[in-house]
Amino acid sequence: MELPVVHYGNPVLRKKGEPVTVFDAALKQLADDMVETMHATNGIGLAAPQVGLSMQFFVIDLRPAAGEEQDFELVLDGKAVPAQLAMPMAFANATIELLDEDEWSCREGCLSFPGIRGEVVRCENVRVRFQDVEGNPHVLECTGMLARCAQHENDHCQGIVFVDRMEARDRLRNTSKLKLLKRDTLAELKASRRAGK
Repeated sequence: MELPVVHYGNPVLRKKGEPVTVFDAALKQLADDMVETMHATNGIGLAAPQVGLSMQFFVIDLRPAAGEEQDFELVLDGKAVPAQLAMPMAFANATIELLDEDEWSCREGCLSFPGIRGEVVRCENVRVRFQDVEGNPHVLECTGMLARCAQHENDHCQGIVFVDRMEARDRLRNTSKLKLLKRDTLAELKASRRAGK
């Protein structure tokens, strides 16, 4: 089932998510619904706060298109695994360790910030400790776009959004779009609260 994606201005995007403590069929269903939503909106990652749930949970799918090369490393529990086999992946209670000082700047977007893009500097090589939907612990070491995506989605679970990390020049360039998006989101929230009374 496709879920509604919340936009900038919704307070849930600024809350630190609660740890996942129950690993059951409902969590597996949430992961499936988030993957469906991500695919429907042409995203590569989606965090629970983006669908209105304040949880330490996110999904990623970076499988290359047919005929395309995988341009990042993915080592899961000590074994190199092709993205086609490993993804989509669900991450509960993730912690991220930056493995070196190599950083790169890349233009990022976000499903909660439609039409807004900007340069963000992130670490090139990270280690992610997490649990899957059954609660099993894993360690993922990854590079490139997968490392970037994991950092972006985990930020959402900490109440951090990509504009917080955006290059100052690009943030300034997007100021009016951000104000309009926040205003529209707050107006929608107010209208739905009134309708619910």
